[in-house]
Amino acid sequence: MPQPTSGYRSLFVIPGARAFTAGNLLARLPMGMFSVSTVIMIAGTRDSYALAGAVVATGLAATALVAPWIARLIDRYGQARVALPATLVAALGGLALVLCVRTGAPDWTLFAAYAATATTPNTGGMARARWAYLLKGDQAALHRANSFEQAADELCFMLGPVLAAVLCGSLFREAGTLVGVLLLVAGMALFTAQRSTEPPVRPPATATQPPFRAPGMPSLLAVCLAMGAVFGALEVVTIAFADEQGHGTAAGVILALQAGGSCAAGLLYGALKPGGSAERRYPWCLAAMAALLTLPLLAASLTGSLVVLAGALLVSGMATAPTMITNMTLVQRRTPEDRLNEGMTLAVTGLLGGIALGSAAGGWTTEHVSPTAGYGVPVAAAVLALTLAVSRGAGAGADGRGVGRVNPDLQSRPTH
Repeated sequence: MPQPTSGYRSLFVIPGARAFTAGNLLARLPMGMFSVSTVIMIAGTRDSYALAGAVVATGLAATALVAPWIARLIDRYGQARVALPATLVAALGGLALVLCVRTGAPDWTLFAAYAATATTPNTGGMARARWAYLLKGDQAALHRANSFEQAADELCFMLGPVLAAVLCGSLFREAGTLVGVLLLVAGMALFTAQRSTEPPVRPPATATQPPFRAPGMPSLLAVCLAMGAVFGALEVVTIAFADEQGHGTAAGVILALQAGGSCAAGLLYGALKPGGSAERRYPWCLAAMAALLTLPLLAASLTGSLVVLAGALLVSGMATAPTMITNMTLVQRRTPEDRLNEGMTLAVTGLLGGIALGSAAGGWTTEHVSPTAGYGVPVAAAVLALTLAVSRGAGAGADGRGVGRVNPDLQSRPTH
């Protein structure tokens, strides 16, 4: 393993790191494509946004239920043995959805087909598990790796919707889903082929607790739920606000700016060496997130300008990646080493649940009050996340000193 350096380049001189990262990025890009392409495909053929939204919501609910079980199997039997077959099942679900749409099959078949895509593995979690294995003992390098992965998440969710919209608009309605399925399978095949970087399967420890019962984890998962509500509400409210201004097509670009700000901040955060421990930084990150989210609310209420709103979302997004990076660092530390994929997937499941709740709350506020008032929902969700972190000790472990007792090996490592 190379000697640690201060830049991102040090991560990719590790043998196999470039290959598994390339495969993971290919497999991760469709995560930002599927929901948008599904809405365009179903709404365009069935003339019902309600049906399209319900199908996507069903897929989110199915993912929240299935994803932790897939992650547990990955921890138990290995990434290559589980992730690729699970991906193929998800790909069949995507192809079945296209077939049902094209042939005019009954509406219930759309729900069943899209629910099958819930077996898609947590690609970001598997990549983070590989970095944790390769960089074991080097917390500075692991901080950079987690920062890179969060920036990659933001990049994929920034480019994915745009790519889906272009494909569906310029080719045919099903193109976005078909290309997404192809990228998912090809990327996962490349990723799982890199066996030298795959974490070894460890026999489950007899005393190991389920990750959601590990000290400090319940409060972290509660915060994830609240943070997910921030993201869900922002998306719905921004679309509604842009539509009210007569520029509904600009919503995607505006939301991409928010993700772009988060991506840039994540890369910068990883390049720096933050002071103090992750446990102490966590409430401050959440506080910054809550404070910056007031900017879109002020921009919408005081100016009503989409240009000003876009700038406000760009700046407000800069707190997202540092908060998520710190969150995932704490999840890694508190999860038993033999169930790391499961622990990180539970965090993602919490985010998905929060997105669903935030979308519903943002939509209700937009419809019954106004799109401008809707920007108060993400602010309230961020304040709730901060309150949960402070009151329930999400930044502290079981002993209240910011160190969990789940993974003794991780406890002995220096914080950064």
